[in-house]
Amino acid sequence: MKLVKYLLGGLLGALLIASAFGHLLNPGLTSGMIPDFLPKTAVHIVTAIVEAVLGIGVFLPRYRNKALLGVVIFLFALLPIHILDLLRDQPVIGSQTAAIIRIPMQFLLMGIAWFARTTEPRA
Repeated sequence: MKLVKYLLGGLLGALLIASAFGHLLNPGLTSGMIPDFLPKTAVHIVTAIVEAVLGIGVFLPRYRNKALLGVVIFLFALLPIHILDLLRDQPVIGSQTAAIIRIPMQFLLMGIAWFARTTEPRA
């Protein structure tokens, strides 16, 4: 079970790091999801930093549990953005079906992050 938790956590860490690069290299992909009253460039930079820090933290044994808890909180915080995108006539990323799939996917990723945490404290 320990190996499964480690591998799932590592997969999430790698996805977060890749997503961080995505926010910096292709910000236009998700810019439409950022509310107009927020500075889009700053949001992309902050999001990329948070994703990179959490993603790297998953690979550091001392910070793994905290990083995975941070992933749960981060994904939960992004949930309203995905719900608002679903309510649009034309979602920003993909089709209406893709927007519908993203919401349970957020919960699945949160569940994986929660499951991948260990119960024993790290030194």
